[in-house]
Amino acid sequence: MILGQNMENSIYKLSRQDIIHLKGYQSARMIGDQGHVWLNANESPYEFIFNIKNLKYNRYPEFQPKKLIEKYSIYSNTSIENILVSRGSDEAIELLIRVFCRYKKDYIIICPPTYAMYSKISEIYGIHNIFIPMFKNCSLNVKKIKLFSLNSKLIYICRPNNPTGHIIDVLDIIDILEYTSRTTIVVIDEAYIEFCINDNLIYLLKQYHNLVILRTLSKAFGLAGIRCGFAVANVKIIKLLKKVITPYPLPVPSIYIANKALNKKGILRMQSQVKLLNNNKSWLIKEINKISFVEYVYPSSTNYILVQFKSSDYVFRKLLDQGIVLRDQSHIKGLLNCIRISIGSYEECVYLINALRSISSC
Repeated sequence: MILGQNMENSIYKLSRQDIIHLKGYQSARMIGDQGHVWLNANESPYEFIFNIKNLKYNRYPEFQPKKLIEKYSIYSNTSIENILVSRGSDEAIELLIRVFCRYKKDYIIICPPTYAMYSKISEIYGIHNIFIPMFKNCSLNVKKIKLFSLNSKLIYICRPNNPTGHIIDVLDIIDILEYTSRTTIVVIDEAYIEFCINDNLIYLLKQYHNLVILRTLSKAFGLAGIRCGFAVANVKIIKLLKKVITPYPLPVPSIYIANKALNKKGILRMQSQVKLLNNNKSWLIKEINKISFVEYVYPSSTNYILVQFKSSDYVFRKLLDQGIVLRDQSHIKGLLNCIRISIGSYEECVYLINALRSISSC
């Protein structure tokens, strides 16, 4: 018993003290494993079934799968030299910090409310976060971003933004890119871009060498389970990322499925389901605005909506009692009483509205 206690104490002495006190990121799956209608992780409600019986597993996969990169190059209208494949876009977020930031010395800029993993990964690596909140109208504080960019290595901007769902003005992005062209890497996270594909910023890569765009197959393609993402950037940035990424980032089944998803048939299926989900979203927004205890529904260009209720905690618990799992955002500054709701199938949307009406009638 004493030996065990001594060993436990030794482990904590060996560990970095900031990691001991670090509060880990709470993913949707970690806090939403109950219920039967999952509308908390921005996943697709539609399943894709792939036959992977004849794959071989005795050899390591390709470091950067050539066929997959060629397909994504065609899909995204970029050169193969500008693409890195990663384990979801989360790994790419981390790789950029590993390449450009030094422990306890460098800074990154984050514009909340936004995706929490930017700041969480930087904390893990001992990098300083500079939080520059968006204005109340959800626009960027460009003036302040410029001011702090001179001493920052990276700026992370989620577009469309998570959890608000809105599109950040492209003119603000260009303004920031111009100002930071020699000082800072600007990272645009386009995880949800397929839901508003005409707003993508891939075309800016040829003009701005300090731009990195992150993509994923988790959202519109409905393949969250295979963990396949992409970083699209200047050739020099891609070469640096390749130096620090693990030798075999994607397993054989993930590569196989990603290749299938990027076939003509797979892309058409994705586009069809994006249209379906956007229709479901329009219906859900119309119906949810009729609920008496709804204060505001944020405009959304994604597969989720952010809704402000009179009491988010009450609504969250009542819906959970009916098996509906949502994502409460009230802990985020500026989002008091807000809940993020993923767009499900039409049947799930109807179930949600009926559940909300039952609360309203209590």
